[in-house]
Amino acid sequence: MKKLLKIKRKGTSMNIIEIINKKRLKQELSKEELVYVINGFLTNEIKDYQMSSLLMAICINGMTEAETINLTLTMLDNSDILDLNQIDGIKVDKHSTGGVGDKTTLVVVPLVASCGVKVAKMSGRGLGHTGGTIDKLEAIKGFNVNLSNEEFIKQVQRIGAVITTTSHNLVPADKKIYALRDVTGTVSSIPLIAASIMSKKIATGADKIVLDVKVGKGALINNKEEAQVLANLMIKIGNYFKKEVVVVISNMDYPLGNNIGNGLEIEETINILKGNIDTDLGELCIALATEMVSLGKSITLEEAKQLVINNLHSGCAFDKFKEMVTYQNGDIDDINIASQVIEIRSNNKGYITNIDALTLGKVCVDLGAGRKQKEDDIDYGVGIVLTKKINDYVQIDDVIAKVYVNKLGIDLKKILSAFTIELQPIKKEPLILAVLRKNMF
Repeated sequence: MKKLLKIKRKGTSMNIIEIINKKRLKQELSKEELVYVINGFLTNEIKDYQMSSLLMAICINGMTEAETINLTLTMLDNSDILDLNQIDGIKVDKHSTGGVGDKTTLVVVPLVASCGVKVAKMSGRGLGHTGGTIDKLEAIKGFNVNLSNEEFIKQVQRIGAVITTTSHNLVPADKKIYALRDVTGTVSSIPLIAASIMSKKIATGADKIVLDVKVGKGALINNKEEAQVLANLMIKIGNYFKKEVVVVISNMDYPLGNNIGNGLEIEETINILKGNIDTDLGELCIALATEMVSLGKSITLEEAKQLVINNLHSGCAFDKFKEMVTYQNGDIDDINIASQVIEIRSNNKGYITNIDALTLGKVCVDLGAGRKQKEDDIDYGVGIVLTKKINDYVQIDDVIAKVYVNKLGIDLKKILSAFTIELQPIKKEPLILAVLRKNMF
């Protein structure tokens, strides 16, 4: 990590209060001011409460494109950069902006690796009501998410697939800010999301990057216009660093897949990798994997999709997942799942026209599957399994969800309120809303 420098301007030290006020007044921060903020936060000269104020000002007032690129650069200036050149072939990375029930990384990494494309993936923990890949993997007994950089590279060389948390010196500023955003209501900020994602993607050294930007009620981004702004911003940051970036914008109005909660999502991951792909989760995983394989092998999307589907049906993808779990000391036969199950039954008959992803995501946090404070421990076994999906017809007293709990006192009515049942089915928007491969503005 580069030496941290104290930045001065016009003979006087910068003042974090002045910087907070500047952003509060919607003014652009300079590169020097951003360097001062990031360095000061890393050395604890700028306190959590001060950084929280600045993050809130950014969340409310935004940042310019130049500010966002400078923020990304500043976070990278204080980071190790992984050199993956010693690994043969094109290395492709993937990231999702997060959503309720989103376990695509767990499926896509071994799936793409089984197709002969190396995937070196560093992931994060839960953010707000959205689950984190690392938290989910820790539901597997013994799974080691804390690999050194040397172990990380060695595993990619040997089996082509790895998922680990970021190392201490890999974008440490993002790691510290990420934890603070999670508990200060500053998650849904386009520039903060873009700088966070792209600083990690650049630092991990992949040649090409596929991003899944979630949009909808259960995502960090709530409307298509903002999703497109975020997508184009990340493509521009990628272009600045000479990285080819493809962005898939996907619908997160409803939970993705059937399982919400860490251990439960591992179970669903295994189900998809065994070839049970006729679900929304299966559709999205195939789309993302297709983009990655096409980039990594320089083949057409049609050729890549056929290879992806073949490996799901043949068992090659699941075999690669088992190999990855074994390499990282996990026991695939010992997944943390709560033993107490409560059934949620329909109080009406008709078609399910809405399942509120945000409500269910928040309920899972209340259950213990997520964090309300950055020091909170995770309960890996709890969560919700949806037994019915959008446009399914239900009778009164049909089971529509199962809640896995380790503690009592959960408001079950809140879970039932997430389901809307009406006399007629709805016309659903497509799962994949757009694919962006170049700047549109």
